Amino acid sequence: MFPLPMFTADQVARVCENLEETGDMERLGRFLWSLPAATPGSAGEALHRHESVMRARALVAFHGGDFEALYRILQSHRFTRDSHAKLQDLWLHAHYREAERMRGRPLGPVEKYRIRKKFPLPRTIWDGEQKTHCFKERTRSLLREWYLQDPYPNPSRKRHLAQATGLTPTQVGNWFKNRRQRDRAASAKNRLQQDPALLPSGSSPECSSRDHNENSDCSLGSGPQDTRASTPDISVSSDSEFES
Repeated sequence: MFPLPMFTADQVARVCENLEETGDMERLGRFLWSLPAATPGSAGEALHRHESVMRARALVAFHGGDFEALYRILQSHRFTRDSHAKLQDLWLHAHYREAERMRGRPLGPVEKYRIRKKFPLPRTIWDGEQKTHCFKERTRSLLREWYLQDPYPNPSRKRHLAQATGLTPTQVGNWFKNRRQRDRAASAKNRLQQDPALLPSGSSPECSSRDHNENSDCSLGSGPQDTRASTPDISVSSDSEFES
């Protein structure tokens, strides 16, 4: 047991942060159990409402498989932006695991996408900014601006843009690849509409490009990523939670 009477709230928070950083969930759980009871109006209540302690409780609940407790913690406290990415990941993966338990098998990208739609992130761990095709609109605007300047960015520019958007270089590369594919499909459709003689017999311009236009920023060129699937970017952040 830890000598808690000697600890200040900030010291308790630092212990939680250090144990969280090391990934020692068993010791972190024991430390949380040793904290004073959170009775109304007591110093223990204020201590338990400290963000580092709340985040630690969420982590312990997740690793212990107590997802109901995890959801209560995440929905009952408004966390700061610095905690959002980690807690969003806990929220999504807890719902994935629950669904996998019920189905008795791993989820595919489409199933994970449906889970994310069914269980959206609570505002307590999300800044509220709407996302379009998995990326925040400000991120998409920046990507579009760079695309107009150079549709084929080199690795250095990809890394620079990744830092500016909070994405990974792979996500940036996939977004550019998908955007080029959509532009080529749109150009081909325009040519076919202008000259129907180019169409194969029995085809129409709409059918020739319909499937291609279904591509979204969430799909990775080399596989079914959704899907943001992959998030918190929200796909976020891969089955990836940031799938581009």
